[in-house]
Amino acid sequence: MTAPLQDPTAPPRRIPAGTAAPVAPPRPPKAPLVVGPWRLANLMRAPHRLAFLLAMLVLVAASGWWLAVQVDRATGAVGIVYAVPPSVTHAAAMVLGFMPLFFAGFLFTAGPNWLRMPHPEARPLLAPLGLQAMGWLLWLAGAHLNRALALVGLAAAWLGLTWTVMLFWRLVLGSSVPDRVHAQAVGVGGAVGVLCLAGAGVALTAGDPALALVWVRSALWGFIVVTFVAVAHRMIPFFTSGVLPMIEVWRPFWVLWLMLGIAAFEVLAVWVDWAMPPPRWWTLLVMVVETAAGAVLIWLAVVWGLVQSLRIRLLAMLHVGFVWFGIALIYSALSQGLWLATGQPVLGLGALHALSMGFLGSIMVAMVTRVSCGHSGRALVADDLVWALFWALQGAVLARLMAAVQHTPQWLTTLAAAWWAGAVMAWALRYARWYGKPRIDGKPG
Repeated sequence: MTAPLQDPTAPPRRIPAGTAAPVAPPRPPKAPLVVGPWRLANLMRAPHRLAFLLAMLVLVAASGWWLAVQVDRATGAVGIVYAVPPSVTHAAAMVLGFMPLFFAGFLFTAGPNWLRMPHPEARPLLAPLGLQAMGWLLWLAGAHLNRALALVGLAAAWLGLTWTVMLFWRLVLGSSVPDRVHAQAVGVGGAVGVLCLAGAGVALTAGDPALALVWVRSALWGFIVVTFVAVAHRMIPFFTSGVLPMIEVWRPFWVLWLMLGIAAFEVLAVWVDWAMPPPRWWTLLVMVVETAAGAVLIWLAVVWGLVQSLRIRLLAMLHVGFVWFGIALIYSALSQGLWLATGQPVLGLGALHALSMGFLGSIMVAMVTRVSCGHSGRALVADDLVWALFWALQGAVLARLMAAVQHTPQWLTTLAAAWWAGAVMAWALRYARWYGKPRIDGKPG
């Protein structure tokens, strides 16, 4: 029978006179912490190690490739030739390349906790995740060498994504917990991603890159944004209340339905814009919906503790990233209004990059950093390096928004690409070194 725990706030017990005070046995000295060398075998210790490393490989490759394209456009020094339009190559790799791999690392780590299911091992994920990474690298190479090679890469990525989504659905369907809403939303988003990637491949095979871009944009909203908002709705209030006790866990489901509804509406808008010149009333409707939704999301960020979170770096990264969601929608409404007033794309693709680089990019860095720290035995903190890289990424977003404005010089887009590539490459290099090494606390995983 174990002795009862003493109240730490109670005064010390008095020891009767003549009674020897108990002497605690000496603690053994702590063994020096030794982290072994980087080994491929260590990637099999946990799903996030394998998934995050492959995601960072694709992220670095896609970002470096896009920087090379922009340098060539600005200087003509390289003379790059294309077998696939670079806009399609860029959009597909940035939307469907590394993000699903990061999703896999997070969802096969946190998802079993949500669903109270056994944690899967990394080895069964090697084939589906490896197919995705290999497919996207072939996609980038084939974009210049041969369109058939690019399509083979796209097919491999589709097969790997389909396999991964099916493995996640197996977890969802095998769970008996009452609350599976967030996991089911993620699963539905994954199914949409599979459909959209297949649609993009078919469109490219048929020689219709414009339609392929429509499928990719649909995947951005219907898969990537859906997954992000489901995770954000579940995790941001939880993380915030854990660090800031004065902030309650407030996440009513109407907020989740609102965000998912926005994503569905934007998918519809993508297809309306492709099918016909949108009538004036439709553009006005889009502006109203985006303005109202953006305002609600910024209000939600404040309610979730935006201001209070700024004192804690890792938490602030999540909240700043979420604010970009609302900003992107309001910026899109402004862009639509300027289009109606002038007939010109004054703000270009600024809203799209506020969403993809600002919202998705910022939360990607914050969430992956958090998981990488916590599951390597380190403190859940953003140190000076990560904090600086996060704000460098914010600078890249602002540079890209300025570059999107009509009639701005090409070098500004090149600067934004270089800024982004530098930030994400340094961030990826930092954490990729951890995945091949044991945890610093000696625990498994």
